[in-house]
Amino acid sequence: MNIELKHTPLMVLGTSSGAGKTLITTAICRCLKRKGEKPIPFKGQNMSNNAWVDPKGREMAYSQALQAWSAGLEPCAEMNPVLLKPKGDCTSEVIHLGKSVGTSKAISYYEDWFDSGWESIKKGLTILLNSEKDGRLILEGAGSPVEINLQHKDLTNLKLAKFLNANCILVADIERGGVFAQIIGTISLMQPEEKKLIKGIIINRFRGDKALFETGVTWIEKETGIPVLGILPWLKEIFPPEDSLDLLEKKQINHDAEIEIAIIKLPRISNFSDLDPFRSDSRIHIKWIELGQDIGNPDVLIIPGSKQTIKDLEQLNKTGMSNQINIYAENGGNIFGICGGLQMLGKSLEDPHKKESINDRNSFSYKGMNLLPIKTIFGDKKNTSQRKEIITWPEKKCVQGFEMHFGKSELIENKNSDIISLFKNSSLGWMLEKKDNSFIGGTYLHGIFENDQWRQHLINKIRQKKGLNKLKINDETNNEKREMLLDLLADSFEENISMNKLI
Repeated sequence: MNIELKHTPLMVLGTSSGAGKTLITTAICRCLKRKGEKPIPFKGQNMSNNAWVDPKGREMAYSQALQAWSAGLEPCAEMNPVLLKPKGDCTSEVIHLGKSVGTSKAISYYEDWFDSGWESIKKGLTILLNSEKDGRLILEGAGSPVEINLQHKDLTNLKLAKFLNANCILVADIERGGVFAQIIGTISLMQPEEKKLIKGIIINRFRGDKALFETGVTWIEKETGIPVLGILPWLKEIFPPEDSLDLLEKKQINHDAEIEIAIIKLPRISNFSDLDPFRSDSRIHIKWIELGQDIGNPDVLIIPGSKQTIKDLEQLNKTGMSNQINIYAENGGNIFGICGGLQMLGKSLEDPHKKESINDRNSFSYKGMNLLPIKTIFGDKKNTSQRKEIITWPEKKCVQGFEMHFGKSELIENKNSDIISLFKNSSLGWMLEKKDNSFIGGTYLHGIFENDQWRQHLINKIRQKKGLNKLKINDETNNEKREMLLDLLADSFEENISMNKLI
């Protein structure tokens, strides 16, 4: 690299996936920003279908976007130079510095993509550090840093830590149990030069009286020679889940809820962060529906984005979920689809370039649910861009979001005069409002629900149909709520972790 590091990088490693690396990295970014530093979040390689599109139209993991906001920076793809987006069947789309560069089977990934991935990581670091010369890198590892079968080809843990001579923090999740074995096992599998990089240990997700763990802290420090920087409690605030495996674990119980929003948990769900703005509303109960479950009678049903729309649509058909959705619509149910969810609601989906087709089928034409008179054709080029558009329903508002999809949809057989384009740009979504005031519609615009006043008008539309009073449209923005949560996270971190030892 042709730059010099002014500050020693910090790296957050975990004893396992889901140990809490993402939120702890996020907290450190906000804490250092408070101290007047310039933290720069960075995760060399991430595997996630929960993505964000930066201002240049490049893809990156949503978790690094969250960390950028915590650091007071504009998210950019250099913060996550390698992104793997699982497609199912042990296959992933490979994204380098925000652009799709191919598809890889898991078994051949390291042979085919290691060298180019490492070059992308070094290039991302160079660009970031040249743009923020006074910044301190805050690095997030991935999974466990000591997976013996993969360690020699691990792009984003100890190889990167050694390359940058970073001070590393090891995070262990006590909620999972076996915290002593997690820590001792992880450190014992490191090489001597790697162990020297571990400067502190954090115990995460502790419940109860921390005084009960004092002897545990003493034992860990004696056995490892590494200080325990602190014990983080279980945080009750609702933070975005790190991956789709966390979705069903995040039970949301709102005893004061007046409306229920049901969300289909697609097997290949993507961009589930689209639904985060609903989480902080105590008047809304969110219900995740697994395939095969009964939909029930929610006030609105949301079909989210999918990394593999056609394959997920086939699963909806096989499990009878498509039939349930059609019956729900016939009985006056409200349905809203986002991106892949919008495509599924249409009459047909065609995949001439085999981007999403099922391998054992000769035909590349598929039937949708036929709830909207649209057809989708999957092109060979992905649309990724931030958008600022005028939406016309249920109120005319200026909204922001981003596109990230292969398919292009268009209206067909427009015999139903009730269907309207949601936007002045007619390719971004449609809405069909029925005589019983129920609606079926959707949009390609990810992040649509983060537009607070529009979301509140939508909720009022649902409330009105249910016979509830409309709520006052308030001025609090989703960004303000996110900032509040990030500050709460940093407050808890500063209260429980020795920041002076950390930096």
